[in-house]
Amino acid sequence: MIPNTSVLSMRTTFSIKLCRFGDFLLLWSVCLSIMAGNTIAAGLETMPEQQNRFYNDTKHGWFWYENPSTEHEETKRPPDLSVNKPNIASNLDSYSIEELWNMYPDDFQELLNVLQKKAVQTPSEQNILEYLTMQDIARRKALAYTNATMYVTQKYGELFNVNHVYPTTGPGVTARVSMQQDEISQTINRAGNDHALLFFVSPGCSFCEKQAGILEYFVDKYGWQIKTVDISRNINSASRFNITITPTLLLIKKGQDNYMTVASGVIAMSELERKLYRAIRLLQGNTRGDTFLMYDFQKGSAFDPASILDKGKQPWKNAE
Repeated sequence: MIPNTSVLSMRTTFSIKLCRFGDFLLLWSVCLSIMAGNTIAAGLETMPEQQNRFYNDTKHGWFWYENPSTEHEETKRPPDLSVNKPNIASNLDSYSIEELWNMYPDDFQELLNVLQKKAVQTPSEQNILEYLTMQDIARRKALAYTNATMYVTQKYGELFNVNHVYPTTGPGVTARVSMQQDEISQTINRAGNDHALLFFVSPGCSFCEKQAGILEYFVDKYGWQIKTVDISRNINSASRFNITITPTLLLIKKGQDNYMTVASGVIAMSELERKLYRAIRLLQGNTRGDTFLMYDFQKGSAFDPASILDKGKQPWKNAE
């Protein structure tokens, strides 16, 4: 119903009830209602009829125990399996084994789906036999692809096989780790003359104390110069390098404005060496973003993303 305009005159109503619990007073409810009667009534009177139904016709529907109307519902029927694309039949009588074997994968998948639905809907001996036959052909095609793939990867091992630079056998793993560690150590040792680490710390930082102990061992091993920067006293340095976390290790190179973050937070000695090795190579121009994790001994291998472009090979043109 549309509210009476005389009742909807503008007024403010406060309703406050107090309840006593022990020595405390609990404000139970405060209700503030401001009603602009004339404005609302005028708006309702000019509202279109279809919008006014919300106020006049509300007690209908599921929550009022009224069954939903079926006037506009569409009746859904199961798909007609006999209706298919012109080139796809609904049974195997139209195909030979050779045709099924050489069928394009999309058409094969479509036929397989049709036969599967037929077998589920009507599980007769014939329908199930046709579906299982299609499954067996699919299995054999997958087996043929697997065998051929193993042949190609073995024949063209230089292109697709990474075992020669990333072996997984026990002796191979030992050799690979040794080569990586040698390369890391040699790179860090050579860079000690023209590179340095900035060690950003803050007062009361327990993590900084732990990192400082690790850096002492690092200096004993490599003899690097490390400069400690207290960000509470060197605000300009912290702002210049955008340092907000301590500890933070930053790599700089003499004669360059470029720098590289090595670590934010406490970092172990082994990880420090790996990350510092990569940062050094980046500042020296010996690596890029797309080869950041690659070692020198992996250049030109399958671990080198752009090596296939450098070689300019097109092995598929000489394939048998």
